Amino acid sequence: MINTSSYSFWEFIIQCGILFSAMLLGNTLRRKVPFVNKSLLPSAVLGGVIILVLKFIPEFENFIDNGFMESVTYHCLALGFIALTFKKGQKAKDKKSTLVVVKTGATVVSTYLIQGIIGLVITILLSLVMSNVIPATGLLMMLGFGQGPGQAYNFGGVFEGYGFAGGRSFGLAIAAIGFLVACIVGVVWLNVLKKKGKLRDVSGKDGLGHQISQDIPNPKDIPLSESVDRLTMNVAIIVVTYFACYLFMAGVSRVLDLGVLGNFGINTVKPLIWGFNFLFGVLFALLVKAIMKGLQKIKVMTHDYTNDYMLNRISGFVFDLMILSGIAAIDFDALKGLWLPLILLAIVGTAVTIIYLNFMCKRVYPEYTYEALASLFGMLTGTASTGVILLREVDPLFETPASSNLVMQTVPAMIFGFPLLLLVGFAPQGLTQSLIVLAIALVMFIVFNVFILYKKKPKKIKA
Repeated sequence: MINTSSYSFWEFIIQCGILFSAMLLGNTLRRKVPFVNKSLLPSAVLGGVIILVLKFIPEFENFIDNGFMESVTYHCLALGFIALTFKKGQKAKDKKSTLVVVKTGATVVSTYLIQGIIGLVITILLSLVMSNVIPATGLLMMLGFGQGPGQAYNFGGVFEGYGFAGGRSFGLAIAAIGFLVACIVGVVWLNVLKKKGKLRDVSGKDGLGHQISQDIPNPKDIPLSESVDRLTMNVAIIVVTYFACYLFMAGVSRVLDLGVLGNFGINTVKPLIWGFNFLFGVLFALLVKAIMKGLQKIKVMTHDYTNDYMLNRISGFVFDLMILSGIAAIDFDALKGLWLPLILLAIVGTAVTIIYLNFMCKRVYPEYTYEALASLFGMLTGTASTGVILLREVDPLFETPASSNLVMQTVPAMIFGFPLLLLVGFAPQGLTQSLIVLAIALVMFIVFNVFILYKKKPKKIKA
């Protein structure tokens, strides 16, 4: 007989109940409390903050399973990336807009680089006087601000393997601060620009008539008369892809455990493999996507089983859950003795991000400087969703290309940023490795900026 009162499964329900109750309460506060509404903090962030505050109550803290929250953060990052990879996406209309999209991706990665460079300089110096700070700690600011809690958590775990106690909580804390910076500092900054008359007049435009994404009918979609729902099929494809990714990582780990690469394989390569679960997820999603396209060409598969609208909804759900659980998983005890680097990185990182993006946007997007600035600042301190939130403050009807740039830059940014992720895995091995990464990052930063700022001279027209 099945034990329906099994505690292990009810524990899962309890933790999910806590997460979603906090999100609903956060959404209520955002809608009903004026000053919270003006802060533009996403409901998921508010929900995570609510759980953090309640964790100070001992009776409530006993109900929170930090391991569960961390696991949700870890897996939701990969599932969200897989969902985004399956999207067909949009194509640029002409060569000029394609170049702007590519330069936007380069600007995003260049901002990661300057955040990482400044972060490394700060923590390399701090590591000389603070024994609990490793030189590479500053890279977690780049990951928390630029990539969000999922990446910060993953690499925080990798850093813990190299002696940085509390690395996961440190990464999650800097990501949470990033959301506050995006929403509070971003809004204050936009209001200052508005008072100076630097923003376009968008009075009377509330943006209610615009939909960012909608389900556009596709004749190749699964018919509604089919026995399986479209959402079910999209979720199934994502989960099966992640399952294949797991089998691959588990297989490689088993080979490494046999001592093929010695201690280097067990102590260095193996943790990196599990830390890069999201990257392997993307690679397997590309493989499955190519297989499905091939099956359609030979007429074995007659429907488009993935749907951009459904994939948007799925990725939105798992990223909200990732943000919510990531903030809820912060362990304040693990941050003891780390408040100085945390505060320094947050303040300096915010200032550098604003100054650098302000400089670049004036040159790359002269026709819609502040719209691009709002979207990129929101994304590069929080996530893409906070970028959209800030953009709506200055461009509620999404009339400028800033919104499409934000979406379409993902592919070039992933291509440009891939070497940077490898460097992040190399840096925590020691001071020498951190200095090598710092030097490489400086060279990459210079190269990217030369590419972004380079403009062809107009051809002279002969008389």
